[in-house]
Amino acid sequence: MDNSTSDSSSSKGGFGSLFGAGAPEYSNTTLAGVPLTGMSPLSPYLSVDPRYLVQDTDEFILPTGANKTRGRFELAFFTIGGCCITGAAFGTLNGLRIGMKETRDMAWSKPRNVQILNVVTRQGASWANRLGSVALLYSVFGVVIEKARGAEDDINTIAAGTLTGMMFKSAGGLKGIARGGLVGLAMSGLYALYNNWDYLKGTTASRY
Repeated sequence: MDNSTSDSSSSKGGFGSLFGAGAPEYSNTTLAGVPLTGMSPLSPYLSVDPRYLVQDTDEFILPTGANKTRGRFELAFFTIGGCCITGAAFGTLNGLRIGMKETRDMAWSKPRNVQILNVVTRQGASWANRLGSVALLYSVFGVVIEKARGAEDDINTIAAGTLTGMMFKSAGGLKGIARGGLVGLAMSGLYALYNNWDYLKGTTASRY
């Protein structure tokens, strides 16, 4: 009886010397009230209060003066590239439709395949260039307006969209500039409305 008691006390002393002599002990009742979201229950023999392991803040460090959201300059590359890829995909499908329509009276042969391929290539490059140019103008205007105003909000989006439409249709004279400006104003206005729809309903805060 005495040997078992001494062995038990020596084993407890061994754990105590390993994890610290004054380590606090946590029972299952104590740990039951501790929120451990995404964590497995910790051993009650660890000398760490599990309440200090719960992360309530962001787990990344930002440089001094940096924002958590990317600015217009960072988003410009994604916008331009995405518009070029979208234009190329749309142009490819449109070129395939046009090529099949123009060569429907021809039998399936190498000349027909080459003609369809030429139309697909020409349409894909044309639409990629067109949408890429619009995205480039919009990004440049957006960055310049943001730097000039020193603020980032929906006014920059609407102004950049309007100026992009005016510049893109500038070769069509005053009427073309006016139509392009109205189209750009409408599209950028709809995008700003969609971007802040939850804020307008009063459910969440604005993104800006």
